[in-house]
Amino acid sequence: MAASHPLVPGQAVGGIAGIAQVGGNVFGIIRPCRHRLGSGLAAAWQAHLCGMCLALRDDHGQAARLVTNYDGVVVSVLAEAQSAAEPKRRPAGRCVLRRTRRAEVAAGNSARLSAAVSLVLAAAKVRDHVADGDGVAGRHGIRTAAGRLARRWARQGAEIGGKLGLDTAVLANAIDRQASVEAAAGAGTALLAITEPTETATAAAFGHTAVLAGRPGNRAAVTEAGRLFGRVAHLLDAVQDLAADTASGAWNPLVATGTDVSEAHRLCLNALLSIRLALAEVDFTDARLVRLLLDDELRRSVRATFGHGACTHKSQAVSSNPGHFSAC
Repeated sequence: MAASHPLVPGQAVGGIAGIAQVGGNVFGIIRPCRHRLGSGLAAAWQAHLCGMCLALRDDHGQAARLVTNYDGVVVSVLAEAQSAAEPKRRPAGRCVLRRTRRAEVAAGNSARLSAAVSLVLAAAKVRDHVADGDGVAGRHGIRTAAGRLARRWARQGAEIGGKLGLDTAVLANAIDRQASVEAAAGAGTALLAITEPTETATAAAFGHTAVLAGRPGNRAAVTEAGRLFGRVAHLLDAVQDLAADTASGAWNPLVATGTDVSEAHRLCLNALLSIRLALAEVDFTDARLVRLLLDDELRRSVRATFGHGACTHKSQAVSSNPGHFSAC
């Protein structure tokens, strides 16, 4: 597998979408089922997803909408969930992904932050493929256009991130380090040494939501939750790609370090518990959607990846105390 990061596009396809490494559908490990959400949280989730997509379009152009992703939406959800201000919404026109329905979608800095983070990380990954000459972006005849696209996205993402107080260089540098970390890995290398760049990038993105929401006291806890979210996302990707990577001879962190799948599972379970404990320390205005995404849904993704069941069509978040994230 190529280096994988949450908030960054996944499978490669052709055309400009292939340059951005974006599949035909919105990607990410956070994929909540509407039966689990309930009508209220389903509307909130859709508002954040569409808000991110439109923020990418408004700030960075139509092509930037290709990096819309489920995991990046968590950044927008986290920022809004901590803010004491009334959630900002704006009307959106008909969209085929909403079955041609109109909607009220998230607006303002929460959506812009998730868009800027996703764009910067996508730019770094495209740039890496161009430099290595692999993936769709590394193909002859496409590399020049891909390089221009990556530079534009990096510049645009940094500009918007800067306006929001986020140093996007931390994110880009973390992604840039991934290749050298993988090249240095071998039998006996700690698996968490491989996931560290991903953890650093997601920690910075999550941590800034507290600043944006005006809750600086939350920063340490949400930063820790972000670091662990990055760990889980990277490990799940490694396990999901293991069979294909083994068959093709592609690099995979489990194979490279000689780590058993059971150890990856243990690390994921520990991270899930630690995320819950970290978020229990956060002062939320409304924690329901956060709880569903970073507890219920992330736990479901781990179970599905390691072969322990799928959607149960039930979520604790639907009926739990809106302002409290339980550590139990």
